[in-house]
Amino acid sequence: MARPRAFNTDVAVERAARLFARQGYGATPMPQLTARLNIGSSSLYAAFGSKEGLYARALGHYCEELVHTLGERMAAATDVRAALRELLLALAGADVTDPERVCLLVNAATERAAHAATVERVKATMAAVESVLVDALERARAGGELRPGHEPVELARFFTTFIQGLHVMGNARADRAFLESAVSGALRVLD
Repeated sequence: MARPRAFNTDVAVERAARLFARQGYGATPMPQLTARLNIGSSSLYAAFGSKEGLYARALGHYCEELVHTLGERMAAATDVRAALRELLLALAGADVTDPERVCLLVNAATERAAHAATVERVKATMAAVESVLVDALERARAGGELRPGHEPVELARFFTTFIQGLHVMGNARADRAFLESAVSGALRVLD
């Protein structure tokens, strides 16, 4: 009879996601992972199969949370322009105020570009982000918030790309004034 797990796998996945985001997959050795998760290597292998399995779960969790949070925020918006502004400023502010905060999705896209499963996860997440934004922008167009000629799909792709660029600049420790100026410039595409 197998022993029950002595640790919470959800907590382990969240901690691993933060560590992988900060350091990257390649720069996170197994001893550091097991120490950070406060589990033995045999427990890690039993729960996740491998470091790669843990990374896939951590990236999956991060991506699901990202899309869920964005979806809730945009679905509740009655003023899409204001909601986008708040979202972008919140992302910029979070990157500035928390030097430990790094976007795992950006890191996955850059560090693991040769790893097919990671690339597929990143692409699927970007498509989901785009879909959330398309829905919000279509509502904005139907409600008269967008001028004729503004295409929700094009705008959603722009903002999906801009969000990732915002994270990159946050990772590069751009200051708040720089990021807020970039947000203001990006929002002008809605004029």
